[in-house]
Amino acid sequence: MAKERILVVDDEEDILRLVEYNLSKEGYKISTVMSGEEALVRARTDVPDLVIIDLMLPGVDGLDVCRILRVDPITQKLPIIMLTAKGEEADIVAGLELGADDYITKPFSPRVLIARVKAVLRREKSEASSESDVITIHGIKIDPHKHQVTINGELVDLTLTEYRILHALARRPGWVFTRYQIVENSRGEDSEVTDRSVDVHIVSLRRKLGDAGKHIDTVRGVGYRLME
Repeated sequence: MAKERILVVDDEEDILRLVEYNLSKEGYKISTVMSGEEALVRARTDVPDLVIIDLMLPGVDGLDVCRILRVDPITQKLPIIMLTAKGEEADIVAGLELGADDYITKPFSPRVLIARVKAVLRREKSEASSESDVITIHGIKIDPHKHQVTINGELVDLTLTEYRILHALARRPGWVFTRYQIVENSRGEDSEVTDRSVDVHIVSLRRKLGDAGKHIDTVRGVGYRLME
């Protein structure tokens, strides 16, 4: 049975109980809070293995919580799934840009929720135990042990999703990845895919890499590759 600890954040008690019930049946240890302020305190004092958070919270909303967790050294690598009734593409892209690992729109299927949780946690374990070799290409150094990217010794400030996209491309230079494959590699299985979300990440990644960003090649009508 799974024993990972999951923090669920939502201001609707019915949602909290639904999520808690279904994930507890899978063996996860669940704790719940109903505000962004409580989420920040709990995540920092008793760091969980995963956070599931609603975007629309009173006071500090889910996007702000995600932003704060991502800049805190204690929680910056903490997996986050956004649970939201805001299904517009712009809202989804905003969440991904802030470093969320996945999102689920309300109303949701408990089976989909469980599958997404398992996929995110499985990917985290895989990243921790494999594919750990340092990659150097086009002056870009990717260190999976530290989850860091440097160019000429200078640290590049990437979101977790940007890092995962770059790492996936760099592991197979020259290979063309479709947008679906990029999202699957960087965010896990069973993810809803939007072309715009991938394109936004690529644009941001190229900009942050500076001159080295030109080596991320657009293959028209297909996707992207990191040139050999």
